[in-house]
Amino acid sequence: MSTQASPASGAAESAPSPGVPAMTSDRWERWGDRLNPLVVKEVRQGLRTRVFWVCFGLLLAACLVLSLIAFGNTHASTYTREGRTYFYSFFVCLALVHFGVIPFNAYRSLAREREDETWSLLLLTGLGPRRILGGKVASFLVQAALYASAVGPFLLFSYFLNGIDLPTILMVLLMGGAWLVFLTLVSVCAATLADSRMGRAAVRLGLVGVLVVTFFQTLTFTFVVTQERGSGFSFDRDFFLGLGAAFWLLVSDGWLAFETAVSRLSLVTEDYTRHPRRALVVQVLVTFVGMTAVWWFMDKDDDIPGVMGILGGLHLIFASLFMATDVDGQSRPLRAGTRVWSLFKPGALRGFRLSVLLLLGWAAGCAVLLRLSDDSTGGLRMAMSMVSLALYGVLYLSVALLLGRMPRSGRFASPVSVRLLFILAGTIGAGAPPLLAVFLDLEGRDELLNLLNPVLGTLNFGRYDYSDPSGLKMPPELLLCVAMAALLAAFAADRVLAERERRAHQQ
Repeated sequence: MSTQASPASGAAESAPSPGVPAMTSDRWERWGDRLNPLVVKEVRQGLRTRVFWVCFGLLLAACLVLSLIAFGNTHASTYTREGRTYFYSFFVCLALVHFGVIPFNAYRSLAREREDETWSLLLLTGLGPRRILGGKVASFLVQAALYASAVGPFLLFSYFLNGIDLPTILMVLLMGGAWLVFLTLVSVCAATLADSRMGRAAVRLGLVGVLVVTFFQTLTFTFVVTQERGSGFSFDRDFFLGLGAAFWLLVSDGWLAFETAVSRLSLVTEDYTRHPRRALVVQVLVTFVGMTAVWWFMDKDDDIPGVMGILGGLHLIFASLFMATDVDGQSRPLRAGTRVWSLFKPGALRGFRLSVLLLLGWAAGCAVLLRLSDDSTGGLRMAMSMVSLALYGVLYLSVALLLGRMPRSGRFASPVSVRLLFILAGTIGAGAPPLLAVFLDLEGRDELLNLLNPVLGTLNFGRYDYSDPSGLKMPPELLLCVAMAALLAAFAADRVLAERERRAHQQ
């Protein structure tokens, strides 16, 4: 007797069961293929650690003790308003884990991969840096969700103690979730900043300091919100506009930090700068459009472009410090598609040009809004101060590039060296003129002596002069002098970078 099955019986065995449609089975298979396998691996590994179970047990024990104290203090009262106090207490317990343990563990997870030289083994899986980092971030967010699910009933319990309303609870939890994601992404990005042992130790120490400081700042903000707005929800336009701006800043900067981390772990043969530079450009454009809409909605209030212009300028200077200090040249496969306008391609030359365009464009846009909102000398002074900040950023960034990459020797040409030269040049430019004024028996804030001072120069352009009928402490002609110095230095730095890139391509 033959044991070979007939084609009909084989087809019957391979057919799906009547209770499960074929389309549903295919959909689950596609979702299974899309799921990052690193998420499952990291979550399972994290749940097996002693740190997770110790933190989870202590968190539950602390919340249980607080709830028993709340029951003991309120069960004999007919009406209490202790909800704000106990909500804040439960939130402090959750914040210790969400804003301290989770970000630092995310940093240690990636830093350990690089220290133990197991990162190359992860790349052999074919996932790529983006999916690997995404899996690590998602796994720690899953652990954060487990912690939040344990504390969630206790946070809801504080609502029944009166004194705090549900909109306030939801608002605090929403901003806390955005802050958690931002800190996790920044911690993962920090793990990619240093390659040497000493550099990693410095980054770790700095990250711990930042987490400690931001932890107390978060608790202070939560305390103010719960105490002032917990008793009754009221719509405050200025408060919610500021809250929306803070939420967008956390989301966009978190995206930028993630793209930066991916680019630093990518190969030099890849187009590793396209995504972070595109993220920065999108952030600047969307922020400017949102700022303009809020400015128009609030009757052209000049404080909005004034404050946002200064903060945005400082943010762009910090971002340009990393973008314009890239390595010289690019790999051979990327050269064919590179043109003059290809500012997203790798290389210090294109990063420097994009930095100058963003700095000057942001300052010009905010200055136009200031002039449209205030035609008096007040708007002119604020606009001049904002433009001078951008020009000082271009000037000192160009000086650092000239000092580091003009010599033939590559001793100071590395990205880290150029960033240190930028800090050194800015420190000398800000501290030397006031010190020189002491020896010359002049005022420390002398206008001409501090014309190229990035700190006092920005403040002097925005000062009001009571002795002058125009009210301008610094005339526009002095701003033109700063602009000429910044543009000449930028042109020289551009030519130096172009020459270094040409030599790098010839090698």
